[in-house]
Formats: sequence, structure tokens, C-alpha cells
Amino acid sequence: MPMKPLEFDRRYGELDQVISAYVGRTADDTEEAPGEALGAYLRHTWHTRPWALGSAEQQIREYARNPPGRLRLRLGEFYPVPDVGLSDAEIQPWLLLVADHIKRSVEDGVVPPPSPPRTHWEWRARFPELAQLVGGWFSQDMPDEFADHEAALRDYAQSTAPGLVARLVGEVHELLALDLDDADYALALADLGMEVDPPAPYAPSAWLERVAGRLAGPRAEYGPPERPGE
Repeated sequence: MPMKPLEFDRRYGELDQVISAYVGRTADDTEEAPGEALGAYLRHTWHTRPWALGSAEQQIREYARNPPGRLRLRLGEFYPVPDVGLSDAEIQPWLLLVADHIKRSVEDGVVPPPSPPRTHWEWRARFPELAQLVGGWFSQDMPDEFADHEAALRDYAQSTAPGLVARLVGEVHELLALDLDDADYALALADLGMEVDPPAPYAPSAWLERVAGRLAGPRAEYGPPERPGE
């Protein structure tokens, strides 16, 4: 039978975080430096969960040294490494290289400086609630589901726990603090899952400011989320 969730987390939980950073990208790591995907993982993890780096290094190294055999493959007790542009024979050396880079980063105290996210994975890892909002309420289906952007935002506020709404407001302020130009904010929103343009006449940054203002204002404006049974 497939591996149970707790056992999966113990053996592959942080490995999964590292490998997820490579989805849709090629493994461009070299002996001299981490590639773009691993750099994004290191930057985000150092500034949010530095204690997880040791688990990542251990899990990756263990998986590389003990790849799943036929029985474990048949039982589903393995971690499926996605296509990163390498042949099967190249996967094991690459995993060991990734583990070496993480180990070196920790032992030498090489902490990447803060910067705007540079990959699709890093945008979503850094701004998860904003990704939930724009990907869930401002997808290409928004015009069919809501009268306008304001109606979509109201629906989010009325169906989301206040703590998560507050977290979203904080993420929007953090995003605006990056002080990007509007072309880069448009690309950021697209990476986070937004598939419609901000409403006229707002540029992306101005619309984000409006979103934060509307959601940080009196909740009576939208009303609290409904409770079960009401």
C-alpha cells in the first residue's frame, strides 16, 4: 500500500520542498554554485525556516544513496522526482550535488540576501495567501462568476477566516514594499495565478493598495464569513 502521510513527511517532506522548486525548470546547478531553482529554495528557506535546511540535506542525500528498488516502486513507497532535464543516470549525482550545496550553505553560513522572488515557486512560497486570492478569485473564470473585481473581493472576504484575511493584507504590504515597477508587479501577479487585468483605471500596484485598504478597513464593509449552520 502507498506510504502513509506521516511516514512520507518524515522521509521526504523537505525533499519535496526542494524538488518542488524545480518543477517546470531544468537542473542548472554546477559544482561552483546553485542554480536558479536551488537558489530560490535557499533564499526563501533561510529567511523563513532555516532549521529545515538540515532535514533537506539529510533527506536528499539518503534518497540519492538509497534509490527505490522495484518492490518499493510497485508499492508506491518512493518519492517521484519530476523531469528536471536529466537522464536517469544523472539524477543521483545531481541530488548529491544539491545536498552538498545545502550543506555548504549551512556550514559556511552563506545566507542569500533578501530580494524579490525570482521563480514561480518562490513567488508562491513567499506569498501563499495572495496566491490563494488571485488564483482562486481572479482566474480567467472571474467574469463569469462575479459582476466585477469588487464583487470577487467581497466574496473572498465573506468566505475567508479573518486571520487569513489579515495575513493576506500583510503579504500585500510586503509585496508593495519591494518597490517594483508596474510591469514587474503585473508579472508577479501572473506568477501568483492572476489571469485577469486589474480593473481600470488601476495599475497593478495601485490595485494592490486598494485591495489592502478594502480588506484592512472595517470588516462591516464586507461582513464576516458565515459560520456553519447560519
